[in-house]
Amino acid sequence: MDKIKLLQNRKAALMKAGTKIRADIAALVDDESFVELSSFSFSKNQFYDEDAQGEGVVTGFATIDGYPFYIVAQNFEVFSGGLSKANCEKIAKALNAAEKNETPVVYLLHTLGVQIGEGVNVLEGIAELLLKATQLKGTVAQYAVVDGEVYGSAAALAAVCDCVFFTDQSALCVNSPLVLSAKSGKNLKKEEVGGYAALANAGLPAIRVKDMAEASSLIAKITDLINVPVTEAELNEPVPALNKTVDAKALAALLEDAIELGANTSPEVKTVLGRVGGIAVAAVIFDNVKLNAANVKKIRNFAEFACCYGLPFVTFVDCMGVEASLSVNDSAVLKEIGEYLSILDAIDTAKVAVVSGKAIGLGYSLFAAKSAGFDYTYAFANAQIALFESAQGAQIEYSSDTKADKAKLAAQYADENADPVHAAKGGYLDNVIEPQFVKQYLIASLQMLIG
Repeated sequence: MDKIKLLQNRKAALMKAGTKIRADIAALVDDESFVELSSFSFSKNQFYDEDAQGEGVVTGFATIDGYPFYIVAQNFEVFSGGLSKANCEKIAKALNAAEKNETPVVYLLHTLGVQIGEGVNVLEGIAELLLKATQLKGTVAQYAVVDGEVYGSAAALAAVCDCVFFTDQSALCVNSPLVLSAKSGKNLKKEEVGGYAALANAGLPAIRVKDMAEASSLIAKITDLINVPVTEAELNEPVPALNKTVDAKALAALLEDAIELGANTSPEVKTVLGRVGGIAVAAVIFDNVKLNAANVKKIRNFAEFACCYGLPFVTFVDCMGVEASLSVNDSAVLKEIGEYLSILDAIDTAKVAVVSGKAIGLGYSLFAAKSAGFDYTYAFANAQIALFESAQGAQIEYSSDTKADKAKLAAQYADENADPVHAAKGGYLDNVIEPQFVKQYLIASLQMLIG
């Protein structure tokens, strides 16, 4: 038997069974950098009596913009990317190597679910895989590219990742979109069930991209922010326009190399990775926000990202506290606030707050207070810091207290007494500043804190 000829035939069959996924990998990684692992591992599907070439998943390592990554790519051409026990074990093997070598992971996800005929075996495999991915969280970065349709348990793998990339063809659903569409009584396209815009309440750190090349570029930028905390930057000039107009868009423009995570969910809160004067930061930018369970969860998840990867945490606060509604009151908002505070306390890098608008009640306590652990807190000259948003609010709060003097309450919470200078007098603000100089203050503070 000609073993070399046999090997060549086997390689040809393997390549034929993974033409598209290998093209996607090539578009993601640096040229000629991909080294495949466990390429000849396969098992026989008992239901179809066919071999699962490469177990229906391609694994290996490569570089993206020079940074090393492990690659896990589901091969849709083999049993529609179906998960099996052996498939999950092959992925877990790659994750073990990533953990050992402290190397981030990129998943290219494309599957219709599990392979028929696997039974409870695949459920054990899925449990092993999800546990391993969860154990990696915060140790090495994990990125998921929803490379088409992703249905069933593999969707949970995306939820573990630090960033999830969607194209216009992506659909991420825990159950079949046909089932979900039918149960809703509507005839929906898969993208309308599990696409980027459709998952506005999923709370995923989602990013919309045009194609694999853009996903590759953004993965490289995020990796650079995590791995290179400080780069050289020119002296920053004032931004006079901020003295006239302060909004979330203008504040986001202060960050260089900015990448917004989760823009499809709770858009009133922007969670942005970027640099301020060459210093990598995780910035939360509020846009006239009233807190609820969804937007606090988004902030909590982003704070966890900052904590895991040692990024300074910066807040631009324009928050009126918790929304006064029955639905918010009977929600997980308090639990999310508690979990956010635990993570905030665990962040051991710089924490800097800028009160750019209103900081009312918990809007101040959670995102700007010295006692919450913020190293430096600044406020714009036209900001407001108070227990209540208005005198009327104070009167409503104390309406049941017959001893309360409504005239005194009105004076206490009048706009002029919400001036940030009053907070500065108590030692709670490091400075009250003109908005145009905010970048210089941030850079100076961060430079001092990160040494």
